[in-house]
Amino acid sequence: MIASRASETEPLLRAEDSAQHDTEEGALQPSNNGKRQLGLVTAAFLVFKSIFATPSVILRASGSVGMSLVMWVMGAAVAACGTAVYLELGTGLPHSGGEKIYLEYIFRRPKFLASCIYAMYAIFIGWEAASVTVFGEYVLHAIDPTRTYISISPRVVSLLGITFAFLVHGIRVHWGVRIQNTLATFKLFVLVGMAVAGLAVFAGVKKLETPPRNFEWSTMWNGTLSGGTNAFAAGIYNVIWSFIGYSNANYALSEVRNPVRTIKLAVPLAMILVTLMYFLVNIAYYSVVDKDDILNSGRITAALFFGKLWGIDAERLVSAIIACSTIGNVLAVLFTHARVVQELGKEGLVPFSSFFATSKPFNSPVGGLFTQWLVNSIIILAVPSGDAYSFMLNMSSYAYSLINMCVSAGLLLLHTPLMKKYEWSPPYRANHLATWFFFLSNVFLVVGPLIPPSAGFKLYEELPYWLHVLAACSISVVGFAYWFVRFRWLPARGRYQLVQERTVDADGTTKNTIRKVLLD
Repeated sequence: MIASRASETEPLLRAEDSAQHDTEEGALQPSNNGKRQLGLVTAAFLVFKSIFATPSVILRASGSVGMSLVMWVMGAAVAACGTAVYLELGTGLPHSGGEKIYLEYIFRRPKFLASCIYAMYAIFIGWEAASVTVFGEYVLHAIDPTRTYISISPRVVSLLGITFAFLVHGIRVHWGVRIQNTLATFKLFVLVGMAVAGLAVFAGVKKLETPPRNFEWSTMWNGTLSGGTNAFAAGIYNVIWSFIGYSNANYALSEVRNPVRTIKLAVPLAMILVTLMYFLVNIAYYSVVDKDDILNSGRITAALFFGKLWGIDAERLVSAIIACSTIGNVLAVLFTHARVVQELGKEGLVPFSSFFATSKPFNSPVGGLFTQWLVNSIIILAVPSGDAYSFMLNMSSYAYSLINMCVSAGLLLLHTPLMKKYEWSPPYRANHLATWFFFLSNVFLVVGPLIPPSAGFKLYEELPYWLHVLAACSISVVGFAYWFVRFRWLPARGRYQLVQERTVDADGTTKNTIRKVLLD
């Protein structure tokens, strides 16, 4: 019984002790995966995501050029508030694991419930699937923009991409970090080049034979929100997906040097740069490519942009460059989410916890990497090709919205007298209004997709509009069922209690194991 009582207070003590320890200069200890290998630059690059595939989707959802730009501003506002929320939680609980750490810290009753539900999301959502699908499409477009001779399915290339990311991060961790940093730098140069080229056209420095008329006030707002609330929510999903990297660094904080100081500097700086570049790139798109061409471009708008400026050879070259930057994004997301799965293994919450918790044999979370590779591969193969990108992105985004709604609600609770016993005092405090805005925006993103789309707007070519909502919510049901069976029904039936105990493996991995204690 002593072990049981200690385990109930352990999350609070561990969080407070670690927060105090990590903010002391020079007091940091190596993480379980080796030395703290991630610095300011890597933490900042983890924030970057790709926007090369989203313009046509956002334009179709918004209905007009003007509203699509408004959506980008609104998405940036949500992301800025989300950045503040995750900075407070990350500096208060500077461990790898992200939302898993925050949810189990805040929602402690019923015990293990929040962790079990989040565990199912961490394992079964294909977080990298949308990006790796874009990688496959850009690779094939680089080989043959007309697709006259190339008959390879983008799915094959996507599978090769996720396999490459899995092998690099699994076998050579340092190589993976260097590659993703290099490709993130590459991506930054591409975005700068697009912004400069587009602004040159916008300012009249470079002339086009048939310039688009996207910024004429008489037509700029035509068709605004013609798809209704459902389409608006889908557009905002795509915008926020480009900004969602603000939480990426939190997933790997145990491997960040001086984590509190680093994320307080890296994340805001990266978000400011990302916001500026994304807005300028969208101005560039509309300065060069006609609205109808963007709508018909699918996920290769960026290639079409360069093709309009410099011809088919430039289009192929840039497609190859964008494919490289996209696989860099896949590497970054795989790197962080594999560590979330590893943290779940260390807590003993999931089946085969030892497999997920270990860093053997390559000093990397091979179990988490393999799980992410397997789930993403299944999703890539299972979803109809025409709807693959949109479904994967919408399912992941809806899951993010559910999780962010709970995380921001929990932070609001931490700020109330009801949670005074938690003694919450992080080094950084989010603005209270920003936290409320982030919470309410995620409530809308959870409710909005349930409203049927307006006539004439189809979210998917073949799938029903609500399928991604059902898929994401079903994972919550699976998590609840897993918790009920393992932590309630089986213990009651077998007359035992489950308690957590801290252990250290031969490789130095500190983890919790859950053991049975028979009741009298």
